[in-house]
Amino acid sequence: MCGRSVKEYRTKIPKENTSAISHLFVAMTTTGNEQFQTTVEGTLAPSTSSRIAEICYQSAGLLIGIIGMAANGLILYAMVDSQQHKKQILIFNQNVFDLCSSLLLFVTYILRFCDISLTGSLGYWLCTLILSEGLVWCSLLGSVINLMSVTVERYLKVVHPNLSKKLLRKWVIYGAVAFACISSTTHVMTLTYFTSGVIDGICYGFALWESTVGAMINAVITFLTYFVAPVLIFLFCYGRILVVIRRQATVMAAHAGPSPSTAQTHSTQIQTINSHELH
Repeated sequence: MCGRSVKEYRTKIPKENTSAISHLFVAMTTTGNEQFQTTVEGTLAPSTSSRIAEICYQSAGLLIGIIGMAANGLILYAMVDSQQHKKQILIFNQNVFDLCSSLLLFVTYILRFCDISLTGSLGYWLCTLILSEGLVWCSLLGSVINLMSVTVERYLKVVHPNLSKKLLRKWVIYGAVAFACISSTTHVMTLTYFTSGVIDGICYGFALWESTVGAMINAVITFLTYFVAPVLIFLFCYGRILVVIRRQATVMAAHAGPSPSTAQTHSTQIQTINSHELH
């Protein structure tokens, strides 16, 4: 069997933790078809309201995926048709990431609706790659990294145009594209392998942590890297871009010729002076 088996998971999880997992107050399954609540006797009973909420949630995910695929597919087609994909490489790659995210989101929720039995190697890989949303997160985090690259590229071109000609070579741009793909995939797939798996036919995505401390450390690093850092970069770069654009607008206005009203006033004054001289 590819990957880690259910037996291996059980040997890693203490007995009391295994009991806790099997008697969660709300056991959420990524197969997407049943949610249960624990009764007084300890048995599991389906919750109709939870089921309805889950169907609405999955339907919304499908709708977002369809709209995203249509919108980003249209943008990519327009860029390829106009040959802009060769000039705007990072922008093109950004739309590729968004298209992949939408497609993978659509596939993920379609499989959850199908209620596939998670057994054997196929069940394990379906859980770790798709039902856990591992591939979706690969594309989403890659999109965030690529968006930061786009921001830095725009900052260099506007604020430091001379420096950008030296730094923004073709190999640098392609390197940024490769870094966004490789770094996000490595990060997410490593987490997926060590923290996801199938237990008793239920897919646990990013849930099988060996320690709470490790989970907290990962949460903090992910939050700082993919949420705080992008916001700081956006604020700094676009703030500087706005300052430079305003400064250029002021300089252009100062060097521009007199406005039509000013020229008309000067012409009237000259005509008045000439008339006085004639008299």
